[in-house]
Amino acid sequence: MEFELWWLLALPLAFGLGWLGSRLDLRQWRSDGSVRRGASLSYFRGLNFLLSEQQDKAIDAFIEAVTADPDTVDLHFALGNLFRRRGEYERAVRVHQNLLARADLPAAERQRAQVALAQDFFKAGLLDRAEAVYVALTSTPYRPEALAALLQIHERTREWNRAIDIAGELERLGSGSYGRQVAHYWCEIASRARERSDLPAARDALEQASRSHPAAVRPWLLRAAIAQQEGDAATALGDLRHIARIAPDFTALAALDIARLAQTLGQQDEISAWLRDQLRDDPAVDVLDAVLLLEPDAQQRYALALTYLQTQHTLLAARRLLDQSPPLPHGDAARPALQQTLEGALRSRQRYRCAGCGFEARNYTWHCPACQGWDTYPPRRAEELHILNS
Repeated sequence: MEFELWWLLALPLAFGLGWLGSRLDLRQWRSDGSVRRGASLSYFRGLNFLLSEQQDKAIDAFIEAVTADPDTVDLHFALGNLFRRRGEYERAVRVHQNLLARADLPAAERQRAQVALAQDFFKAGLLDRAEAVYVALTSTPYRPEALAALLQIHERTREWNRAIDIAGELERLGSGSYGRQVAHYWCEIASRARERSDLPAARDALEQASRSHPAAVRPWLLRAAIAQQEGDAATALGDLRHIARIAPDFTALAALDIARLAQTLGQQDEISAWLRDQLRDDPAVDVLDAVLLLEPDAQQRYALALTYLQTQHTLLAARRLLDQSPPLPHGDAARPALQQTLEGALRSRQRYRCAGCGFEARNYTWHCPACQGWDTYPPRRAEELHILNS
C-alpha cells in the first residue's frame, strides 16, 4: 500500500519537472535563436555598408555582430580585415589575437588567423613580429604564401643572402622564376663589397648575378665601375659595350660613360661611329648626348641635334638643338628665355616612370620604392616613352 502511494506522488512531480525543463529549453532555444538572428542581421547590415563604401557604419555593424555572437569566427575575420584596410592595424591585431587565444579554435582557422595577424604586423611596419609569425607558418599548408611574404621582408630589411635562400625555396616549390630578382640581390651584395673595397668578393657576387639571370644589365654596369675604380679603362669600355649586345635599349644608361672612356683611350672615332649606329637603331637622348660629346665640330653637332629632333619630336631633343644652335645674327638675347622656358616644361617630363605603378624618379633606379618591383623602369624618360608608344 505504501509503494502504490509513493508512485501516486512521484508521477505528478515528474510531470511537473519535465514541463518545467521543456519550458527552460524552449526559452534557451528562443534566446539563442534571437542572438543568432541579431548577429546575422548585423552581419548583413555590415556587408551592405561595405558595398555602399560606408566603412565606419560597416565596422559598427560588425562589432555589434561580434558582440552578439562572439563564437562566430568569420565575423572576427571580417572585422579584422576591415580594420587593416582602414589602416587601424592595432585594432586588427587585437581582433586576430583574440581569435588565437581561443582554445577551441580548429587548426585550420588558427592558421588562417595567424596569416591575418602576420599581415597586420607587416602592414603596420612591425617586420620582426611579422617575420616570426610567417616563419611559424612555413610548416603549414600556407608555406608558399609565408615564404613569399618572408622574401618581401628580407628585401625591405636588405638581408640579401636570406632573400636568395628564400627565392631558391620558392622556385623549388614551383612558385615561379626568381632569377631576375636574385640577380639584383647579388648586385646589392656586390655593391656592399665594393663599398668596403673588397673587390674580389664584389666580382664573385657579380658572377653569381650573371648566372642567375644572363640577360641582366646591372652586373655589367657594376663590373665597368669596378674596372674604372682600378684604372682599367679598356676593360670598363668592353663591359659597357657588352650591354648593347644583351639589351640594346639599355645602352642609353651607359652611353655617356662609354664616350668618356673613348676619350680616355683615344678611341673617339671608332666609338663615335659605333654610338651613331646605336642612335640610329635605338634612339635615346642619352645616346645623342654621347655622340655630341665625341663630335669636335660645332656645325656637325648642330646637324646631329637637328636630325634627331626631326625624327624624335620631344622637348628633350629641342633642348639639345637649342644648346647646339649657332648664335643668332642680332645677338642671343632670346636664348636664355628659350632655355628657361624649355627647362620649365621639361621639369616634370625628364623623369623615369615605373611601368608597374607609374611612380616617377628623377634618376634611374632598379627597384621601385612605391610598388617594390624590380626592373620596372624602362631606360627612357617619360617623354621619350610617350613618343615611342605613340
